[in-house]
Amino acid sequence: MRLIELTFPDGDRVQSLVKACLKADPLDYRLTERDERGRRLLRLVFKDGDGQRALDSIQAIMEEEADWRLVVLPVEASLPKLDESPDADARRQRTLALREELYDDISKGARLNSDFLLLTALSTLVVVFGLSADNIAAVIGAMVIAPLLGPILAFSFASALGDLQMMTRAARTALAGLGLGLGLSFLIGLVYDPNLASGELMSRTVVGLDAPALALAAGAAAALSIATGLPAALVGVMVAVALLPPAATAGLLAGAGEYTLAGRAALLLAINVVAVNLAALLVYFFKGVRPRTWLERRSAKRSVYVNAAVWFVMIVGLSVIAAHFAASGGAGFEP
Repeated sequence: MRLIELTFPDGDRVQSLVKACLKADPLDYRLTERDERGRRLLRLVFKDGDGQRALDSIQAIMEEEADWRLVVLPVEASLPKLDESPDADARRQRTLALREELYDDISKGARLNSDFLLLTALSTLVVVFGLSADNIAAVIGAMVIAPLLGPILAFSFASALGDLQMMTRAARTALAGLGLGLGLSFLIGLVYDPNLASGELMSRTVVGLDAPALALAAGAAAALSIATGLPAALVGVMVAVALLPPAATAGLLAGAGEYTLAGRAALLLAINVVAVNLAALLVYFFKGVRPRTWLERRSAKRSVYVNAAVWFVMIVGLSVIAAHFAASGGAGFEP
């Protein structure tokens, strides 16, 4: 369940607000009387998966009003208990989080700040030496703490909404994070000889047709976990389609002069990035992530088509290259 609270100035919009919100079928609602500041409070309670229609109506009615505030709060428990039918359970499983909740959560991953850069640098150090030492625990730890999946998912979400500003921020953050990981690992490779007998390191130079399939599935799972309000599942996705280990492998091996192996790791990184973007974009689109207004929806549809076409062409091209490596027997490396 979720609680929506709207504070707004008293006036002729009151009746239209209440009428529009009641059309969204809330479980309960309450409208307070005008207080000493001339403001009112409208409280609405919705089941999980409901409430988007009310939010859209409120924004449409209040968009010309400056002095109003809406907050969405999760409800941990409610009495008396709701009677849930099997049909209601099935319907709720198909719903997604509110667009505004998704935007607030996902946009955090597009922020480029000192914390993002420091976390990327530290996770790069962990993964570089973990790969070279064939230490799977260190590699998995670096996968989990690396923040690189955030801006990738933010870019796909912004593409589904046609939000060019958020797309730009997410792309800048993703490029900065990947560039930092590649650059730092390259510098380490200049002064530190990587252990070419390490299975963890060499596995990031193995590229086959399973790489696009895994990345597509993991990207879809990541977007679905966010869209349905289950972000905890992202930990597993971070491990399944880690971006930092192949980036660190490419930089480390390039710094050590192993350019062929570095190229294969870079190919794996490119496949992961492109596949995650494509899969996440499609999941957001088919789950019904849309802007509020008709004009914004038309722009968003164009953005989805263009981005999906670009990512699709890229994943096909990268898959052909990966298939060539697999067929020629050059995808692996025997120390």
